Amino acid sequence: MNDMAKNLILWLVIAAVLLTVFNNFSVDTAPQTMNYSQFVEQVQNQQVRSVTIDGYTISGERTDGSQFQTIRPAAEDPKLMDDLLANDVTVVGKEPEQQSLWTRLLIASFPILLILGIFMFFMRQMQGGGTGKGGPMSFGKSKAKLLSQDQIKTTFSDVAGCDEAKEEVEELVDFLRDPTKFQRLGGTIPRGVLMVGPPGTGKTLLAKSIAGEAKVPFFSISGSDFVEMFVGVGASRVRDMFEQAKKQAPCIIFIDEIDAVGRSRGAGMGGGNDEREQTLNQLLVEMDGFEANEGIIVIAATNRPDVLDPALLRPGRFDRQVVVALPDVRGREHILNVHLRKVPLADDVKPSLIARGTPGFSGADLANLVNEAALFAARRNKRLVGMDELELAKDKIMMGAERKSMVMTEKEKLNTAYHESGHAIIGLVVPEHDPVYKVTIIPRGRALGVTMFLPEADRYSLSRQQIISQICSLFGGRIAEEMTLGPNGVTTGASNDIKRATELAHNMVAKWGLSDEMGPIMYDEDESHQFLGGPGQGGKLKSGETTTRLDKEVRKIIDGCYAQAKQILEDNRDKLDAMAEALMKYETIDATQLKDIMEGRDPRPPEGWDDPSSGAPSAGDSGSQAAPEAPGQADGDENDDGPRRRPSDPLGGPAGS
Repeated sequence: MNDMAKNLILWLVIAAVLLTVFNNFSVDTAPQTMNYSQFVEQVQNQQVRSVTIDGYTISGERTDGSQFQTIRPAAEDPKLMDDLLANDVTVVGKEPEQQSLWTRLLIASFPILLILGIFMFFMRQMQGGGTGKGGPMSFGKSKAKLLSQDQIKTTFSDVAGCDEAKEEVEELVDFLRDPTKFQRLGGTIPRGVLMVGPPGTGKTLLAKSIAGEAKVPFFSISGSDFVEMFVGVGASRVRDMFEQAKKQAPCIIFIDEIDAVGRSRGAGMGGGNDEREQTLNQLLVEMDGFEANEGIIVIAATNRPDVLDPALLRPGRFDRQVVVALPDVRGREHILNVHLRKVPLADDVKPSLIARGTPGFSGADLANLVNEAALFAARRNKRLVGMDELELAKDKIMMGAERKSMVMTEKEKLNTAYHESGHAIIGLVVPEHDPVYKVTIIPRGRALGVTMFLPEADRYSLSRQQIISQICSLFGGRIAEEMTLGPNGVTTGASNDIKRATELAHNMVAKWGLSDEMGPIMYDEDESHQFLGGPGQGGKLKSGETTTRLDKEVRKIIDGCYAQAKQILEDNRDKLDAMAEALMKYETIDATQLKDIMEGRDPRPPEGWDDPSSGAPSAGDSGSQAAPEAPGQADGDENDDGPRRRPSDPLGGPAGS
């Protein structure tokens, strides 16, 4: 049923309702009603001039001109006619209404026609013939959302931080605009483009910008929209989606999170007859089967290309992979410029400084940073977003929201101050460690305190010395507690530090080949268990003796780093006490104050800080001041029961402390 028919039926229903209402509220003068005995009495008294008999109803006119109506109790009353004629009453008979043959047939057949209509409606829906995509039986219809060329306003100017990926897809735009440019030389454009990259890097935005630049229709659907509990529904939706796309060609089909339907076949239970594999088979046929889909370009996005079926990645299907990686410092600056155009900015905002201080941030993270800064400015009733708000937003995203209402005893605060000071001093002393950016004992997120390290440049790999230095700094908090509280006073605050240090040491030995004892051999299995035994056979390289040697080597690295870190803190005990005292006083200290402490000077107060002893309120946190002039990658440490957001490590292990 199309929209015109639905509108027609709606207006007919409205007209019928209005007609009924008008009839019920009619202002016509109704005749006076009286009982039958009064009627007979008035006839005998010659007060009635004429009557009209219509079955049981008798209506008429009195001699004074008034109208009346009555109901006789029986269909036949022979004496009534004698009385009417004897008293000179004019009698008019009314012929009963007769229904036509067609009316009687329609009334008799209406229930049967209604049942047949309902039956045909449901049969049509079950066969996928309904045009509505939200009907109760329209399982086989595609859920892809169509955006016309007029609805897509996104262009390449809205995409930043992925210049190489944009260059890869620019020829798709040229092909969609002028296919003959390639066809006259015998060239064909890739039928499928697979965009690979971490979440939030702009894969969907880039696909949308292709359609915006080429001015072609854009179908958008998620991989999970194909799969239902009924076998064959996903395949039907794939067929329907490509049928719709053929009508709109040239066009783009964008499938987000294609790994939901494109996983390797044969890896699960139940053979090849499950719903997901049937859907994948249909997708493979539609992309490159007997029937060519000219003018349809399929773009898919995933952050897990390793689990996709090989048949999906072969030439003729997704034969081009575009890597949309995390942006570098220049890309982050361009992304920030795109998002900062949407908010009013103060004169002190420097996107380059923010970009250098946010390594590991994706495009979505940077958009969130700008939005958080705008919210901070709104809470302060400011008209412009300044550098202070952007720094606060960056700290909130990296370290978590401040929990100033959290009640901590002085003993807990002092222990946290020593814990974070231990991390910071080790990070400042050991070689090749990232510079310390900020230390705070204000609870953030799930952490009681945070030590932030910012690398001086984007980091894509780790050296052995860098990993050793990270392990040393991770143990700095626990060692500081042990030095100040004694062995029995050590708290559970270092649980996450111990976990990360152990993972780093284990990866050095078992994954990265950074142990002289174990050699450059990978001892850990990967996710698909493809060592020696082949796919799915769970082949292993570790015997019981090898496992014991691995454990000993990991323990050797941990013990060496622990001893090195302890010696550093013992040699700098005066600086440890001074830093803890500064944290108790200011709650947050930055690189400038850390430099003062390490050089033996009293730390200068943070900018905008008022001494509580003077009676003025304390700012408590220096997080609102501008970042130091040596920004870089943000990282930090925790002193409680859970991890915070941190950039992913290119080597697969956790990012450094």
